[in-house]
Amino acid sequence: MSLWGGRFAMSMNKTFKKFSDSLYFDYRLVEQDIIGSIAWSKALMTVNVLNTKEQQLLENTLNLILKKVSINPEIILSSNAEDIHSWVESQLIEKLGELGKKLHTGRSRNDQVTTDLKLWCKVNIKRLLQAHLELKKKLIATAENTQDVIMPGYTHLQHAQPITFAYWCLAYLEMLIRDEGRLKDTLKRMDISPLGSGALAGTTYAINRQQLASWLGFKSVTNNSLDAVSDRDYILELISNAAIGMIHLSRFAEDLIFFNTNELSFIELADEITSGSSLMPQKKNPDVLELIRGKCGQVHGALTGIITTLKGLPLAYNKDMQEDKKFLFNAVDTWIDCIYMSALVLNKLKINKIRCQEAIKKNYSNSTELADYLVSKGIPFRTAHHIVGKIVLEAINQNLALEELDLNQLRTFSSKITEDVYSILSIQSCLDKRNATGGVSFNQVSHAIEYAKKMLTTSIVI
Repeated sequence: MSLWGGRFAMSMNKTFKKFSDSLYFDYRLVEQDIIGSIAWSKALMTVNVLNTKEQQLLENTLNLILKKVSINPEIILSSNAEDIHSWVESQLIEKLGELGKKLHTGRSRNDQVTTDLKLWCKVNIKRLLQAHLELKKKLIATAENTQDVIMPGYTHLQHAQPITFAYWCLAYLEMLIRDEGRLKDTLKRMDISPLGSGALAGTTYAINRQQLASWLGFKSVTNNSLDAVSDRDYILELISNAAIGMIHLSRFAEDLIFFNTNELSFIELADEITSGSSLMPQKKNPDVLELIRGKCGQVHGALTGIITTLKGLPLAYNKDMQEDKKFLFNAVDTWIDCIYMSALVLNKLKINKIRCQEAIKKNYSNSTELADYLVSKGIPFRTAHHIVGKIVLEAINQNLALEELDLNQLRTFSSKITEDVYSILSIQSCLDKRNATGGVSFNQVSHAIEYAKKMLTTSIVI
């Protein structure tokens, strides 16, 4: 059933109808559409469009429709309806006759669809926060179990300074915390009800929109109906959050792919999240991580798509905006899936402690400590940096670690170097010295883990 048609002398071309219909993807909004319709029926009762008996009958029928759909969502797709709004209304008319036709009084699909979308976004932000909570738990647990696993830190994919695997985990924990903050900020800005805005200029019925908003769980109402029906900032913002979040997950995946290479062998992925080769029997491929990295492109594509769709649209509603749901659903679904898969990766991850520590040897990651040592002896840092560079070159030529050079060899580069230099060149010393807040020392990492665990116990998914 179409929600319009009286003005048209001819029926819609079938090919155009198929091109125009959105039921095949917006059917996912059925629960939100029914929730919004129930609230609207209550609002219509307050302005005497419906009596108490009619409103109750509409509400009960809408709940029955929702129950039926929850058992078998696919029944919607067998319909010839234009979109989810017309499907719900046709179901009401089929069951209640003329009463079903009353529900849309004073309401437009323009304010109806943006209400549905905001309700859907609110539900799915909570799902995203729950998914983040699960991944945070896995990161913290992994960090707690790997505080003594020393490994190289990298810049430019070259050995830089020693860190611990726990410290690496905590870096991604920080990213997740920022992702959560953006989601919560987005939720605050979208928690404003557009229902009652009509097509673009507001409804003609004296409905208490604040009361209507409270029935739907919104904190307030929109101030301008022209903006309300054309606003898709909340979708743009949520997909932008997804794009940033997926960058973090993609980097997480890339790091682990790198750590998993035969050349490094810092980690081993569980068999159940890897695959083999159809030709090479020895292969164990990190497919799950490659898929997380690859799906990042889908979400970035969705962000580009929604930005391009909205750019230059005149006020108020335009049919272009129907496409927003495709971008939104794909981005959110992909992000949630990848968060949970990242947690699954950590679930049975094996860390090769011996291999990690072997990689530290002869990688000259204690060079900065030697430069700082010379600074402590009164040598300006830039001069100390130059001296240590020459010492490193000599050590490379002799295939020795810095700490394996004897004192006489070291003193040929600076007479300031004495026997006490060896205590600062140990890897443990490199870690212990970085004890400022946010540093890699065992003390700081342990403190960070305990603080993160404490935050978990007070974490509430709003």
